[in-house]
Amino acid sequence: MRVAEDGDITGEAGPAFSQADLLDLTGYNMKRAYMRIYADFTEALAGFDLRQRTFSVLSLVVENPEIRQSDIARELGIERSGTVVIVDELEGRRLIRRADVPGDRRAHALTATRDGIALYRRALAEIAAHEGRLMNGFTASERALLNALLRRIHELN
Repeated sequence: MRVAEDGDITGEAGPAFSQADLLDLTGYNMKRAYMRIYADFTEALAGFDLRQRTFSVLSLVVENPEIRQSDIARELGIERSGTVVIVDELEGRRLIRRADVPGDRRAHALTATRDGIALYRRALAEIAAHEGRLMNGFTASERALLNALLRRIHELN
């Protein structure tokens, strides 16, 4: 711990460590970037009482009316049981509604309520502002390229 001239504690002032090998690894850089983005993203959603997963599920329901729970689980890579918990939470908050799928007693089609759509749009605007702050030093074309490259990675089979 280091004490500044004005008496404030400024934290550890230890030596700078080399990270040359780590900084050449794509996965390491992605993880570090993700940690930064996730922390800010979580803060942006806190005022809406949403987490990353609940927001993602709500987004799919808003953009794909009558989507099935099983399709959400597959699309987001969430276990079906985890999806049920999230859907129960969103339904309990009256942000989405479940309906039976004719001809398939096990399936449920999900639709966003008016309140769900309104909350989603406000949260999406806050997330866009969050990303704007984090990506302030990037041009629009750099952001588009970054998103395209990241999509190529997560869309690999």
